[in-house]
Amino acid sequence: EVLRAWHMKPTLADSGSAALVELHKARANSQRFSLILLDVMMPEMDGFTTCIELRKRTDVPIVLLTALNRPDDIVHGFSLGADDYITKPFTFKEVEVRLQAILRRMNWNQERVTQQQVITVQDVMVNDDVHEVTVRGESVHLTPIEYQLLRTLMNSPDKPVSKEDLFQSVWGYNMAGGTNLVEVAMRRLREKVELDPSNPIYLLTVRGVGYKFSTQGISDKVTIR
Repeated sequence: EVLRAWHMKPTLADSGSAALVELHKARANSQRFSLILLDVMMPEMDGFTTCIELRKRTDVPIVLLTALNRPDDIVHGFSLGADDYITKPFTFKEVEVRLQAILRRMNWNQERVTQQQVITVQDVMVNDDVHEVTVRGESVHLTPIEYQLLRTLMNSPDKPVSKEDLFQSVWGYNMAGGTNLVEVAMRRLREKVELDPSNPIYLLTVRGVGYKFSTQGISDKVTIR
């Protein structure tokens, strides 16, 4: 009822397997969900396992909803492809802010795609036209959050961006502890982009500030079109 009050049209599923069925039905009818709100504690198939299966089938943003609030649980959720993680207890206002931020980001991404912008920094390319990232000529699968995080940094190579600004730009809202989510997402992004995530050459930490996409030590080939 709360979601309907926000002018959303929810599709309910009482288990992880039921969620997968609903996703299949939507695809069969040429429909697409705007986002998925996923409880971790579910019968038959828990939310973490469901998240893995959903990520194999769709890039729709996934928000995990759970009482598991240890840092390791949050890291685990993001490592499985979740875009956001809401811990209980929570207020409906907090949920609304998070979901509306995701929907705004999706609308902005849709507008940006029409511009067919491609950003290339050395051998890393972000292609908004097909929502694809290639690294050293190989396609790399990123979650929506990872994609937007990489794109934000590549849009201004060698310019440090604070964790606070990254969180505001990528997640679309302000939240205490948001910088921790940036750190988790960056860790995952490095694992997909860097040859040696422990010794990155692109996604560098700027001490006391945040992160930057570096061209130091490599050719400074940068194109945006």
